[in-house]
Amino acid sequence: MNAPEKQSRALSYDPWRDFFSWENFFPADRAARQLPAVNISEDEKNYVVDVIAPGFKKEDFKVNIEDDVLTISAESKHESTEADEKKRYSRREYSYSSFTRSFKLPENTKDDGITATYADGVLKLNVPKSGQQVKATKQIAIK
Repeated sequence: MNAPEKQSRALSYDPWRDFFSWENFFPADRAARQLPAVNISEDEKNYVVDVIAPGFKKEDFKVNIEDDVLTISAESKHESTEADEKKRYSRREYSYSSFTRSFKLPENTKDDGITATYADGVLKLNVPKSGQQVKATKQIAIK
């Protein structure tokens, strides 16, 4: 078999090989895929942190500030069962999602003025800037 044939065969799709591929069960970048995307921007008065986390509810999030470290975490559990007594199910579907992200805040932030809102799958945090650093330790309520 010549080189082009080998390359063609290597690139072909084999459903059994691809279905049972070890990488499909344990992908190398699995941890990176489970972390939500974060966009951080700033203007004259605030830093804005947008955490793109669809599928979560406002109640699933915890946002804390301690020692100038902003920690955002969420945990969601879902169990799906069908109540049909005529059938016996041998499988129940569970869904569990969680993440934690932490960010060191710049020295020009007012930690006690951070606000958070969650709408349409985006957790938005406003971190006010200050001429003088104001430290705080607290849990931030999400509106």
